[in-house]
Amino acid sequence: MNDKFYVTTAIAYVNGAPHIGFALEVIQADVLARYNRLLGKEVFYLTGVDEHGVKLYETAQKVGVDTQSYVDSNAIKFEKLKEELNLSNSDFIRTTSERHKRGAQKIWTKMFEKGDIYKHSYDGKYCVGCEAYLTEKDLDENGNCLIHMTKPTIIQEENYFFKLSKYSERIKSAILSDDLKIVPESRKNEMLSLSGDGLHDVSFSRPKSALPWGIDVPQDETQVMYVWCDALSNYITALGYEHESKNFQKFWPASAQIIGKDILRFHAGIWPGMLMSAELPLPKKLFVHGFITSNGQKMSKSIGNVINPVEEIEKYGVDAFRYVLIRDTHYGNDGDYTEKSAVMRMNTDLSNDLGNLLNRTLGMMKKYFDSVLPESFESAVIDSDIETLFTQCIERYHQNMNEFQLSKTCENVWEFVSRLNKYIDETAPWTLAKDESKKARLGQVMRVLIEGLEKISILIFPVMPGTTPKILEQLNLLSGKDMESLNFNGIEIFGKIPPGHRVNSAEPIFPRIELEIK
Repeated sequence: MNDKFYVTTAIAYVNGAPHIGFALEVIQADVLARYNRLLGKEVFYLTGVDEHGVKLYETAQKVGVDTQSYVDSNAIKFEKLKEELNLSNSDFIRTTSERHKRGAQKIWTKMFEKGDIYKHSYDGKYCVGCEAYLTEKDLDENGNCLIHMTKPTIIQEENYFFKLSKYSERIKSAILSDDLKIVPESRKNEMLSLSGDGLHDVSFSRPKSALPWGIDVPQDETQVMYVWCDALSNYITALGYEHESKNFQKFWPASAQIIGKDILRFHAGIWPGMLMSAELPLPKKLFVHGFITSNGQKMSKSIGNVINPVEEIEKYGVDAFRYVLIRDTHYGNDGDYTEKSAVMRMNTDLSNDLGNLLNRTLGMMKKYFDSVLPESFESAVIDSDIETLFTQCIERYHQNMNEFQLSKTCENVWEFVSRLNKYIDETAPWTLAKDESKKARLGQVMRVLIEGLEKISILIFPVMPGTTPKILEQLNLLSGKDMESLNFNGIEIFGKIPPGHRVNSAEPIFPRIELEIK
């Protein structure tokens, strides 16, 4: 087993506050990072912000502040997500940092020395929103950008270009062979279609006269590096690529790079081309997710349906918010987030199913055994169907995690949660308690429930890291246990908790949310 795992998100453009789509991406990466730590791997999780480009420079000019001050004021909002979303990222890269600038200039120099960067006069259509030159395929019938629905600017200038066309066939071959694995499969096919006629050379710089905000081109002080060459290199500059540090040698190539579907062509086209030119290995996987919509509509300030993730956390709590985003955003597809659907999911899965399972179990332990697991129980009565189901659930859980089917991992856990709730109804502990001869069976039922809850608490940790210690504390299984040392070791084994173990009193972990939803 590979004992290293490096996961990245795209870096957020700091032209505003963090939105729910970026929250989804960093939570997805956090789920994968925490899961791989539970496997015992050494994990490096990177996120960060993109602070260069035309939009930022123009906005700073409009509001009358210098560009660095403007990006500083927004970058801090993204850094705070680590606390607000309970993320476990190892690093946060800013593209205005000196380490990034030096690393970006190093890869530029490598590519230049390879003969893959050349100067060329260009006349083309440029979308400020995309920070990209557009072809006719990128425009609608009215000549507007398909993504931003605005007319591109006609730009005539002399820039440096990257010979992406030189690597077109190699990139296509890497995608076809899964040397660069793109998931889901639909996104792989989309990229193969986009590159069908071959990838074209791309602009890699802008004149300082047009954009005096960016990283200087090493060989030409009149030019600054164009945003994609600058931004894409963050995945290696954060590891210390400039000095080829121990972290760079240890973690590159990335195990998983998580991106939105709107930037697929840059990460599956330009980025692998850059790496090939610099003679660096390609990332192992690109995981491409969809957008978050609201009532089926794309979020827009003009429509008034933009959702602020921090406000949602303040209303419902961070773990409930994380769970809903992961549970209701299916593999590679768009996810729809509304107040009504979110509250229904929280009340059904978290309050009714998981919360009630914990409360009922601890309540019965207190009522029938004074909260102490009895010395005598029928060890021969294993309830094999429960063990078999758990074995099947955890096998599917691991498979789905490894395939980035994160929503399905929640389904796997909740299949077991539902089974334990049904198990209570089937065994009817309240009836067993009336018959002294069945006290041993009652003790075994409680053991299955307590150990089942312990297993559930570990399985939900990647998605709801704040809930795990709450459950373990109520089960009295947290004492002396460092959450950093939590792992999957022995999770499949029943019968580990000794007789005489005392559990604590139940406290609601997910109170039911009563809202008037229109």
